[in-house]
Amino acid sequence: MSEFLPANAASWLSSAGATYLLIALAEFGDKSQLVCMTLAARHRGLPVVIGAVSAFAVLNLLAVLFGAAVAAWLPEWVVTLAVAVLFAFFGVQSLRFEDEDDDEEIEEKPGHGIVATTFLMIFLAEFGDKTQIAVAGMGSTAAPAATWVGATLALTTTSVLGVYAGRRFLKQLPLHWIHRVSGVFFLLLALLAALRLLGLI
Repeated sequence: MSEFLPANAASWLSSAGATYLLIALAEFGDKSQLVCMTLAARHRGLPVVIGAVSAFAVLNLLAVLFGAAVAAWLPEWVVTLAVAVLFAFFGVQSLRFEDEDDDEEIEEKPGHGIVATTFLMIFLAEFGDKTQIAVAGMGSTAAPAATWVGATLALTTTSVLGVYAGRRFLKQLPLHWIHRVSGVFFLLLALLAALRLLGLI
């Protein structure tokens, strides 16, 4: 047993490390990181991180448990439509922001806080995405637990970096410009989802 454990642990760590590296590189600069960056410029960073990490943890768990079939739970057009509507809603909401709404914008309300908002946005945007399918593929050839840990840590890293960038750089902009920029960004994501729904991309 003492001879088996180090080899098994080394294999586990190797699988987790390989997954971490591949997923981190794939997600760097991806839409989920940009969502974290944009939200963190308008809200406290910790709730954004918690919401994003929770969404990725669930998505990765679904991926390693059910493989690529997770994306088939719902028709692709349903998920894509939900993404388009959600991002369009937040885009319009951001563009309509007024300076006096600042206190209301960051207020945490039960069931409607930024944690839940971030979770929903990340979950729908990444459900069935190439990263989740990649995690499913790696989970079928390596230890599922190692794949889940590596992928979740990778996406936690990219989320934290996105939040840091949003707080460090975007936060320097005037508040109304932050909301204008984030509104345009969310509307662009909604447009991309709509074009995908129509089969144009």
